[in-house]
Formats: sequence, C-alpha cells, structure tokens
Amino acid sequence: MRSTQRDVGPKSVLGRAFALLGCFTVADAELSLAEMSARTGIPKATVHRLVGQLAEWGAVEQTPAGVRLGMRLFELGQLAPRHRDLRESALPHMEDLLQATAHTVHLAVLDGTEVVYLEKLTGRGGPPLPSRVGGRMPAHCTGVGKALLAFSPTATVAEVAGSELVRRTPHTVTTPAALTRELADIRRSGFAYDREESTPGVVCVACPVLGTTGDVVAAISISGWSNRLDTGRVASAVRTATLSISRQLGAGRSAGPRPPSGGTASASPSRVLR
Repeated sequence: MRSTQRDVGPKSVLGRAFALLGCFTVADAELSLAEMSARTGIPKATVHRLVGQLAEWGAVEQTPAGVRLGMRLFELGQLAPRHRDLRESALPHMEDLLQATAHTVHLAVLDGTEVVYLEKLTGRGGPPLPSRVGGRMPAHCTGVGKALLAFSPTATVAEVAGSELVRRTPHTVTTPAALTRELADIRRSGFAYDREESTPGVVCVACPVLGTTGDVVAAISISGWSNRLDTGRVASAVRTATLSISRQLGAGRSAGPRPPSGGTASASPSRVLR
C-alpha cells in the first residue's frame, strides 16, 4: 500500500542524510525512526532505508531502542584541520587561564548567526552553563559571539542584526541599533562582555583570536557567577592569551585590536593577574 505520509523533508539524498544526522540533540541522543521522521519531515520508510545505509558507513548505530550517532562521525570531526589546529594552539593558553582564574574558559567560532564551542574548561564551583563542546548559542548574547562579530565583515554583522535577536534574559540586547553600538565599543576596546545576557547570574569577558591574515577566527572567554567574577580584573589575562594564540597562528603583530595598556603577549595569565 502506498504511504499517505506527506514528504516535506529535503529532496536530495545528501540533504536527507544530513537532516537525519542533524535531528539529534544532547537531550535526545537516541531517537526512534518515527521520531526522526517527525523531526525531518522525511517519510518513515525512507528514514528506515537511509538509516540502514548510514549505519553501514558507521555514521549511526542502531540499538534496541532506536538510533544514535556513530563513532565514524567523531573520527571525521577530529580530522577537520582548521578547528583541530585552532584548538590545539589554544588549549595550553586556556589551561593557563583556568589555573590562574579558576573560572570557566571557552573557545568558540562563528557559524552564521551562532557560535559553536570548540573547547570548554570548567572552573570549580562555577555556574551550570548551557554551553558544551560542539554546542551552539546565539552570537548576539554571548561574550565570544560579540567578540567575533565586532571584527567580522559588515555582511556578517548585518546578517546577525537582521535576524531575530532572541531575548534569553531581561538583559539580552534585542535591537539592531543597540547591538551595533556595542560592537563599535568592542572594536575600540578589544573586549566583549556578557552581562547576564545569555544566562541569569552569569557574566563573562571575551577577546578575539586572529588568523594568519589578521582576520578574526575565534574568541576566548572567561565566565563565572556575577557576584564572584571580576571581569575587569581578568580581562587583561584573556587578552594576553588571545594575543599569544594569534601570534602562534601566524597573525601579524599589527593586525586586529591593540592589546590593552599594561599587558604583553608574552606574559602569562598568572603574571597579568598579579
């Protein structure tokens, strides 16, 4: 009998495969075929066929309860050279920041109107944050997102400002004019702040990381409870770390925002905080 289920999902095989892989979340790491069909709009019979093919390649694993992502995707992700090299360059400096401040440290890149977290080092006694490695957050309400946007091309900023600026807390910037003004301030100072804009009670300070051509490629931040983290005190340490990472990646000395007075790229975060 011919299925009466409406086919509203992607039409190409590749599009459908990616749609199926993309319907998993942290909260839903294992899904049934019916759930995958409902989330993607792809008929269940087609989901069954594609899942079988994806399983043959190791992209998914079939379990008694349903389907989950496979090890092959993890292996391929580790081979992505740009983000792998960036993470490897940043990790020692992030560990120094964690040790010097005891607060959570993030490394993130921009993807469309969102940031994707490449690394997260969690401080002891810190707040429970919605961020995770591989997770996404809106760029307009995060310190790393605003640090990235401030030094991104005009078209990128326009795309974010023209999108829906979702209000996550009462402090979230939700108008294009306010966001544009804040990004201009960040370009002048080199520092971006999240003042309880993404999570109530949490603040952070972030700075951009530059690549070989001087373009912004990532951002580093320190996050913590608003009543425990002095963002002004740790800002120079974050800037020192990002300058060191930028130079390690090959960015020119004159590229991007200038370091704050009193800080040098060769100083360790511990020395900056003294």
